[in-house]
Amino acid sequence: MTSANFDVNKYKTFYECDEHWELRKLFMERHKDRFTEDELVCLAQVFTNVEFLGCRYPAETMTLIAELSKDVAAEFRQSRQNKLKRTFVAASDAAAARYSKK
Repeated sequence: MTSANFDVNKYKTFYECDEHWELRKLFMERHKDRFTEDELVCLAQVFTNVEFLGCRYPAETMTLIAELSKDVAAEFRQSRQNKLKRTFVAASDAAAARYSKK
């Protein structure tokens, strides 16, 4: 039995940035009618963990998340194409680059 009448907004956490929340919220809104509330909240968290943190889960879970998030993730990635991209550098590389310029 699904729980399409619950308010997804109650799941926004105070520490969650707007970008992450909007994507998680969109995922939940798209699939509210397919899963129970508990299942959907869990799947949405798994989706954002995969998308933002690079987490990996068992193959069956990854397949389900890929299927459910196909349109949501594509829209999100498209919207980010022209945004500033972060590049992470190891602290040792940054320090070496700084001292090699002197």
